[in-house]
Amino acid sequence: LDAAYESARREAQQAFGTDEVFVEKLLEQPKHIEVQILADGHGDVTHLYERDCSIQRRHQKVLEIAPAPGLDPSLRRELCETAVRFARHVGYQNAGTVEFLLADGRFYFIEMNPRIQVEHTVTEEVTGIDLVQSQIRIAQGERLGEIGIVQSQIETRGFAIQCRITTENPENRFLPDFGQLISYRSPGGLGVRLDAGSAFAGAL
Repeated sequence: LDAAYESARREAQQAFGTDEVFVEKLLEQPKHIEVQILADGHGDVTHLYERDCSIQRRHQKVLEIAPAPGLDPSLRRELCETAVRFARHVGYQNAGTVEFLLADGRFYFIEMNPRIQVEHTVTEEVTGIDLVQSQIRIAQGERLGEIGIVQSQIETRGFAIQCRITTENPENRFLPDFGQLISYRSPGGLGVRLDAGSAFAGAL
């Protein structure tokens, strides 16, 4: 621990010009819960409930589920209200995500992402609210109420799951890798949403 502490101080000094570090509480097998918020330029902030992104690979989210399964209703309310208070306190304006770790019935702030995230689609599916459109209208100076976003009227219906597909090379310690895309068939069916694209290098 002493060696790790000194290493962190050296890295902090090189990267940020100060060797000040802080010690965080260790949480074993926590859930990673993030709360979607919208905040206008007039002081109004709303939440659009939460997503569970605990299933990760190499610190990258693999599955996103909205709303978070198995979350106690009172804890859900406290999480969402905390995210709103945080955004309001810093005077935030935009779409954003406030992220927490959850363990043993208590939650801990991780960070805030001041932008739309890839996984915003699962929130759109369960709330019926277009987050990208809302973000644009907020940037134009409109109030949340003017665009029909009122906290007491926001509800979730059903569940939505987003899956990220990544490629790894099993012959190279499963490090991220890429290859040639030979064929592709889009998923479909009732309730399936597809936001996808492919980039090709060179001629096919």
